[in-house]
Amino acid sequence: MLQVGDEVMYFSVVFVAVMLVTRSATGASLLTAFLYVFMVMFRFPPVPADQAGRVLRPRAPPGGVPVVAHRGGSHDAPENTLAAIREAGRNGAAGVELDLSFTADGVPVLMHDETVDRTTNGSGPVSKLLLVQLRRLDAAARHRLKDKFSGEKVPTLQEAVEESIRQQLTVFFNVKAQPDKAAAVLHEMYQKFPVLYNSSIVCSFEPKVIYKMRQTDPSVVTALSHRPWRLSRFGDGTPRTLSAWGQLWTGVLDVLLDWAHHHILWKLCGISAILVQKDFISQDYVGFWAERGVEVVGWSVNTAVEKDFYQKQLKISYITDSLLEDCQPHF
Repeated sequence: MLQVGDEVMYFSVVFVAVMLVTRSATGASLLTAFLYVFMVMFRFPPVPADQAGRVLRPRAPPGGVPVVAHRGGSHDAPENTLAAIREAGRNGAAGVELDLSFTADGVPVLMHDETVDRTTNGSGPVSKLLLVQLRRLDAAARHRLKDKFSGEKVPTLQEAVEESIRQQLTVFFNVKAQPDKAAAVLHEMYQKFPVLYNSSIVCSFEPKVIYKMRQTDPSVVTALSHRPWRLSRFGDGTPRTLSAWGQLWTGVLDVLLDWAHHHILWKLCGISAILVQKDFISQDYVGFWAERGVEVVGWSVNTAVEKDFYQKQLKISYITDSLLEDCQPHF
């Protein structure tokens, strides 16, 4: 849990920063007091530790840690498909990370990108396609094992949940947008399949998504996803903008967002875990979060050397694109 000393330090930083900008001790005091009252009144407590433990520490091999298949294991099978979920189960995964999206007729389906172009033989935004149109597409068309998985369909959220339950896999629901809609359909899934309360977690890069999920159903285990410098750089490290001013501004926003994740947002949302890009995780970092009752999960850990480090040194769960061999990250 957050120590009292941490709260004093955080709000002291806010007070000093505001006073330096406004040059008013009164204004700084009032704003700091307002933020403190806001945090106390509107933050969500985390779910019970034993419930979070059942979700984040399910079955694992002796001496190992739980391994989660990224998008179902996007190197081993077509991503976000029922075939991927089944392959993840066969290959020894403890869980699967799945991406939530919506069709033009409002049906929740699995799809990582905004369009179907990269993963199927179709084209266009998911949000502009009806479910019946999406069903005609081959979700294995652009996969390296397309011959083996030819004809695989884009599944609905419910189909994916049912298959994950059959495979006894923990589900990491990854939500990128539409917090109100996502929270509503996920709450419906939890009501229809109560086992999910002890075998799934809702995660997102967007704090508003997690806050809305906790607001809709406080019993759901949640996690914030985080990659430092996400606003200024793509996943492969290249700048999002070539403008010097643009890089400077997004860099400042990145620093502020990183600070907020580690000192405010996690407590406001009452998360049980934080999913962090693998290159920014160390034993000290894991210890920082352990003191606050939050588990760290690394992504995407795709080589034998990295996996060995997570298994034997960090001893924390990780998300991987393949349970069978080394592979490149799938951004």
